[in-house]
Amino acid sequence: QVQLVESGGGSVEAGGSLVLTCAASGAAERVSTMGWFRQAPGKEREGVAAVYGRGEYISYADSVKGRFTISRDGATKTVYLYMSRLQTEDTAVYYCAAGNPSRWLEPGAYTDWGQGTQVTVSS
Repeated sequence: QVQLVESGGGSVEAGGSLVLTCAASGAAERVSTMGWFRQAPGKEREGVAAVYGRGEYISYADSVKGRFTISRDGATKTVYLYMSRLQTEDTAVYYCAAGNPSRWLEPGAYTDWGQGTQVTVSS
């Protein structure tokens, strides 16, 4: 099992930036992929970005392409989500997940989850 702890959420004005961090421990070396997901009030959880291995393959949701960047530090088992040009629609609880998914942006394909961190973007 992999333990995941997110940090870095907060409140920011539209157009601003935030960096989310996900620290992994436990059997992190057994998972191939780590991803970021988000869930806004009243909406289903959706995939934001995922990284395979140490960055050999990366996938982004269309809504964040060009604005968000995911990276993974294999040495420290940490995954980052750099978010820029934030929009009010980006407001959500952001979750880190780990697993060996066949569909990288599908929440149900991941086995381990963090507790989430709130990101609020105001206009």
